[in-house]
Amino acid sequence: MNKQYKYACLNPIAEVGLDKLDDNYTRTEAFEDADAAFVRSAKMDELTPGPKLLAVARAGAGVNNIPHAEYAKKGIVVFNTPGANANGVKELVIAAMLLASRDIVGGVEWVKENAADPAIAKTAEKAKKAFAGTEIQGKKLGVIGLGAIGQKVANAAIELGMEVYGYDPYLSVDAAWNLDHSVKHCKNVETIYSTCDFITIHVPALDSTKGMINADAIAMMKRGVIIINAARDALVNEKDMLAALESGKVRKYVSDFPNATTAGQKGCLVIPHLGASTEEAEDNCAVMAVREMRDYLENGNITNSVNYPACSLGVPSKAARIAICHKNVANMIGTFTSILGKAGVNIDAIANKSRGDFAYTLLDADSPVPQDVVDALANSDAVIRVRVIK
Repeated sequence: MNKQYKYACLNPIAEVGLDKLDDNYTRTEAFEDADAAFVRSAKMDELTPGPKLLAVARAGAGVNNIPHAEYAKKGIVVFNTPGANANGVKELVIAAMLLASRDIVGGVEWVKENAADPAIAKTAEKAKKAFAGTEIQGKKLGVIGLGAIGQKVANAAIELGMEVYGYDPYLSVDAAWNLDHSVKHCKNVETIYSTCDFITIHVPALDSTKGMINADAIAMMKRGVIIINAARDALVNEKDMLAALESGKVRKYVSDFPNATTAGQKGCLVIPHLGASTEEAEDNCAVMAVREMRDYLENGNITNSVNYPACSLGVPSKAARIAICHKNVANMIGTFTSILGKAGVNIDAIANKSRGDFAYTLLDADSPVPQDVVDALANSDAVIRVRVIK
């Protein structure tokens, strides 16, 4: 008999994703009773997970609304969906550059205000000078962070005729292959600051990145620079940004994160968090989140977790599969194999991966694993959670 799971949706999740959950999944409105949870922007640090909660899937990339470090200590695996909303954010960044370069919004508002003027066509010819701007072709764009979104922004900007500089100290081989060969790879972020007419940020909000765009960084930039933030509001010291806008050092600041500091301020174009708000992005994120969740619950495999390592043994084909969340300490594999060996359980395959303070082990066995052996594994030092997948 297939195992049954209860799942909670803490935010609306696209039905195209939820439709991929079969009859073994039942929705519950009680988070504390859920085996799995799907979330977008809900603040989960304000919620108390129940003892049954096995995993959380974020339909999006950022996970600063989820206490994933604390969840790791409880054996709760947190997934995200990197790249699923990348095209939607990319298109918003391109739009942001155009909106900041030319006062399109101001021009549209002028037309609304003068809609009753029967001679508006003639009047507009005189008024339009106030909304004139500059083109982006030929300008220098600095992309800080060359992950799924940064890559797409950089490549699109090349196609628009911009000169693109990229900075990412953790650039992966796959990301490098996906970048247009014309993108100039900078070895330090200061090169971006001093060189570029436009700067767009695409890094996670970590202790090392929070407030990275501050007075000191802005002082290195060209006068009249345009800064775009569609990643996280915490990356920018917005009080410093307002001072830079007032002085003219920064020409425009485009943010996808409305708050009381920037809303309505001179030089700020604040968008109501629309980066991933496209039908396509929401669908892609939902589908990806559900697939990751099902693969973990049904097969024990981990893909795109932010607090546990990637680990997979494919679809179970042997008599038993055991999944173990544990601390990353020495001799854990020896402990597990010893317990199973003493019980006469033959291990067919094993996968073990670590990430920081935590590790994850999958074990396939040729015969069913008795409950007392499962209990012995669970009672081992440094073990956080044991699941019998099959």
